[in-house]
Amino acid sequence: MEKKQVNESNIIPFSNSSESVTASTVPNLVLTSEESTRRIQALNEFVQSSMHRGIDYGLISGFSKPTLLKPGAEKLCDAFGFSKTVEVINRIEQWDIGVFSYEVKVSLSNKDNGVVEAEGIGSCNSREAAYRFQDPFTIVNTLLKMAKKRALIDAVLSATRSSGLFTQDIESFPKQQTKGGDQYATNVQLHTLYRIVEDLKIGNGVAKEYMKLNYNVERSTMLTKKQAYEFTQDLLLIKYAKKEGNDNNLTEQQAD
Repeated sequence: MEKKQVNESNIIPFSNSSESVTASTVPNLVLTSEESTRRIQALNEFVQSSMHRGIDYGLISGFSKPTLLKPGAEKLCDAFGFSKTVEVINRIEQWDIGVFSYEVKVSLSNKDNGVVEAEGIGSCNSREAAYRFQDPFTIVNTLLKMAKKRALIDAVLSATRSSGLFTQDIESFPKQQTKGGDQYATNVQLHTLYRIVEDLKIGNGVAKEYMKLNYNVERSTMLTKKQAYEFTQDLLLIKYAKKEGNDNNLTEQQAD
């Protein structure tokens, strides 16, 4: 077999370990520590002076950071001078079986120079806990809006470097572990479940079907502490999603 000649001019030798790293190979900080501190302080001041609890952000019991809501994300966009571009990058619409899923990308650009500052991805589907027991054909628009909102918040948190102040929506929170998971649910846990089910007006039949499907139990008294805790979280997600959907519909009616 004929050997190919190697052009030594194309070979880049490894540098010796004794060679010192030149200054040009070391990345420089774009922001000084003073400038970074000033920006964080300005962001904190804006949040305290212009953003309102329950409207722009929400405080969820048991979590250290508030969750950023859509009005708050839009306020931060205006404050930082961002323009938004929304693109549906993936969609599943199976009308025959009632399965819908949307994935959206939101890009935030600097209004002055057009440079893209950040991109966010958000998705939503009809099989999520918040929508699983709703008529999928009546919430298609809600699913798409929720995906857009999640993408917007994801992009804003990244572009404004505000993830230290806020977290993504409650849907993103991991379920916490609870002690005594194998013991039966307490009366306090059960009364909390009953109250949320009543508030949601989803009916005992739906709640029982959910328990049977997810925990293989027929009655709430058969739930363990861990299962009751997880079930409560899922119900709170449904309650939160319904409130967000009602707020979006009210905003649309006011705009009309």
